[in-house]
Amino acid sequence: MDDEEEAKLSEMQKIEMAKWFLVNSPPGEIQYVAKDIRSVLMDERMYAKATLEAFPLHNKFHMISLEMPNRSGQVIVTEFSELDETHYLDPRTAQVATVNHVKQVCTEVRPAADVELASVYVEEFRFALDNELSKYVDEAYPKGECSVYCTAGKDVEGDGSNFELTAVISVAKYSPQNFCNGCWRSVWKIDFKDDVQAVELNGKLGVVSHYFEEGNVQLDTCYECKESIAMQTPEECASSITSIIRHHESEYLASLEESYSKLSDTTFKELRRKLPVTRTLFPWNNTLQLSFTRDLTKELGLGK
Repeated sequence: MDDEEEAKLSEMQKIEMAKWFLVNSPPGEIQYVAKDIRSVLMDERMYAKATLEAFPLHNKFHMISLEMPNRSGQVIVTEFSELDETHYLDPRTAQVATVNHVKQVCTEVRPAADVELASVYVEEFRFALDNELSKYVDEAYPKGECSVYCTAGKDVEGDGSNFELTAVISVAKYSPQNFCNGCWRSVWKIDFKDDVQAVELNGKLGVVSHYFEEGNVQLDTCYECKESIAMQTPEECASSITSIIRHHESEYLASLEESYSKLSDTTFKELRRKLPVTRTLFPWNNTLQLSFTRDLTKELGLGK
């Protein structure tokens, strides 16, 4: 390997390492990480390449929401809304947002084309579910955002056709002044099997949090579940699906709270050695059995 090839490999390694740190940044902290990486790399070309590749992956994984310039609402940056690398669909307002991933801002919007939207038949189900889900999110996650996308069969028309909707919920709470950031994300894939009159739900719920006051503690947890219901009218399906989502998310949150309450009694104790190296418990109630204690007592004349 000549010096030029070695230099190229070294540059590639640096970029890949920078990308790893950016992609795995805790929610709400990627800009701080990027600033530090820029100082470490000291090469604007490598920095630009790393950020251009890493920021979209990070933004879509955490499903960040960005305000649209015309104040018509928020667009969620997710793989389900992605039309291309910089354009994301908001089906609620039938608009397409242009996103600058590195700056994490929405720069402009345009009306969505007909080919980018679902058919009238599918839209009835999508709209009804989006309406019910929004009510639930407003109640359960006051600062949360949600959206419903057609991810398969968006052109189908009429009864007997199969299609898939994907409902997403994204909630972020950033409080760097209190050394704490975190986000909640849930993805529900809903398969409408009209030919067999059934609807199947597959949910994936995730929580990521980072607490860094005089330390570095991170939580990254995930929970998956399945349910099914009978095919109904759009409004009835929306109500049933939202009830299922509410049930599973409430149970998951309750299980997390229970786990936190048991941390000191279970998890933290598991981190410590149950027995010392001698494999015997320390006799706190009878320390005189230790030779060092006996010798010290005798020397100081304590016990007389």
